[in-house]
Amino acid sequence: MTKKIFKRKIYDRLLAWKQEENGESAILIQGPRRVGKSTIAEDFARREYKSYILIDFSKVSGEIKSLFDDLTDLNYIFLRLQTAYKVELHERDSVIIFDEVQLAPKARQAIKHLVKDHRYDYIETGSLISIKKNVKGILIPSEEDKIDMYPMDYEEFRWALGDEVTIPLLRKFFGLKKPLGDAVHRKMMRDFRLYMLVGGMPQAVEKYIETNNLSKVDEVKRRILNLYEDDFRKIDSSGIMSDIFDSIPAQLTSNARRFKAATANDGTRHEVITELIPDMVDSMTIRQALHANDPATGLSMNLDLDAYKLFLCDTGLFVTLAFKDKDVTENIIYNKLLSDKLSANLGYVYENVVAQMLVARGDRLFYHTFPNESGKHNYEIDFLLSRGNKICPIEVKSSGYKTHASLDAFCEKFSSRIGEKYLIYTKDYFRDKDVTYLPVYMTGLI
Repeated sequence: MTKKIFKRKIYDRLLAWKQEENGESAILIQGPRRVGKSTIAEDFARREYKSYILIDFSKVSGEIKSLFDDLTDLNYIFLRLQTAYKVELHERDSVIIFDEVQLAPKARQAIKHLVKDHRYDYIETGSLISIKKNVKGILIPSEEDKIDMYPMDYEEFRWALGDEVTIPLLRKFFGLKKPLGDAVHRKMMRDFRLYMLVGGMPQAVEKYIETNNLSKVDEVKRRILNLYEDDFRKIDSSGIMSDIFDSIPAQLTSNARRFKAATANDGTRHEVITELIPDMVDSMTIRQALHANDPATGLSMNLDLDAYKLFLCDTGLFVTLAFKDKDVTENIIYNKLLSDKLSANLGYVYENVVAQMLVARGDRLFYHTFPNESGKHNYEIDFLLSRGNKICPIEVKSSGYKTHASLDAFCEKFSSRIGEKYLIYTKDYFRDKDVTYLPVYMTGLI
């Protein structure tokens, strides 16, 4: 069966790179596995160049890989590649793709000289964690631009389902600051919950389109999760990384002020786990929200590096991980989630999808906690955004409740720093004084 090619926003960024750089740099697409890096690279090459060669370093012969050990004769290298792949390369109208480049450090190092030669363009794809682990003894090319690739955002998901109307219309409602109306809003929420369940991994989306069966989609997601955990074990044979990964839904459910590393793997020293977290973040399979101690426009300047929360890169994967106690998440669970009738507290699912949507639009994740008047409990602002010279606090609710004690206390404490205030929830757009109540499907428009 032919792999379905989905419309992705990263395509326009690749097009801008091609037009603006004109071969003066290579571009590295980095992201978690199974997010569609190789697919978009080849689709772009096929449509934007006269010819291309894709070198997949996960299965290429040792003979081809060894071509990049000695760069003294580039003419010979290009001749060998054209012969091996039966492709004619055209000067300034062909591209060579180094797929899974982390598996061929010498090929990545060669980018410096290949770019200088300027005959062809070069696209690399790879997993950031593996790239960082495979740079010993090589010179990292400065002639390399990098772009991050994420799971499909909500607009890309709608595109995949053949809907290019919904998001532009939501932008208009958002700009007008007007509600959609009960009937339209209910449909929008049902559509959005489908995105939360399927997620944005292309294989999962393709399986949903192909079968309309959420249990089949779940099987795809479980294979992806198993792949991630296998990757973690290659880096950390103790299994601690996998335990941390598995514990993320439970950690968010607990509403703790921070991720409690000790509970992810009993008996493991906090320092050991702390050393592993950056590698997991580099894998881009998880997202880390850092605690901003002094919320101001320079959020990254005053952080508590020991206080953080972890989210999965994709909420569809998150849902499957949360119900991992069963071999396959049953359709009845998915149907109840879809109709918003599952009795479990789903606040953590909504928090994860908001994190995913903010990252997809280019925001880093920060949050803030502080004690309430009694000193026995904490107020918490789920996310903080820097907009201009102001801070925009976000409180996330999995219901339609309009109470926001944490938001009020935060805005009173830091009144001179506050811009727009958002409560993201499951009801229609609403504006009350200076607080915007935003339906969760509009998060990407903030």
